[in-house]
Amino acid sequence: MKVTKSEFVISAVGPDQYPVDALPEIALAGRSNVGKSSLINRMLSRKNLARTSSTPGKTQQLNYYRANDDLYLVDFPGYGYAKVSKTQRAAFGEMIERYLLNREELKLVLLVVDLRHPPSKDDIIMYDWLQYYDRDVCVVATKADKIPRSRWSKHIKMVKETLGFRPHHSMVMFSSESGLGKDELWSIIQSYTNYGLEADEANEDDTFSIEKGQE
Repeated sequence: MKVTKSEFVISAVGPDQYPVDALPEIALAGRSNVGKSSLINRMLSRKNLARTSSTPGKTQQLNYYRANDDLYLVDFPGYGYAKVSKTQRAAFGEMIERYLLNREELKLVLLVVDLRHPPSKDDIIMYDWLQYYDRDVCVVATKADKIPRSRWSKHIKMVKETLGFRPHHSMVMFSSESGLGKDELWSIIQSYTNYGLEADEANEDDTFSIEKGQE
């Protein structure tokens, strides 16, 4: 997808603040500091649209970013950060659960994990929860540029085994630094939104990805 227009729209804390234009929504879930903001910036071809922070747990709302007037990327609060109070974590959990269960515009959840490490307990809980409620999921393994190519397959296997990855889901290896996986991820998003999105020419660095449970 070639993004020619992108913008931050709103930080929402409840249904009364969600956009009402009925565009499809793609949600991003993951632990704090996993790189969701950097992923959004790379996907939307903007350097600082989604603000990255050295302070984990900063995002406390559902942040809506619109792409080409065709769809939204919706950034969830990061989970699993100890300095966020139990009360805040409970409030985040209720907000996210309400959105995931009731939002008709939601078409796909991107579960963002760090390719360098096994998925956390919270990642596993989120993945299992999404499966239980039959939400479509694509696992996005970020920071691929931090690992030698020769070890990619080993780390992908580690992520899949730790999560209990299901073959009918998608998985993409991603790097916000190099753009690895960007075109592949847009292609998957397009398949869930049914929009005739204009595709970029494939980048040679984007040739390695894992879809639909393929090794």
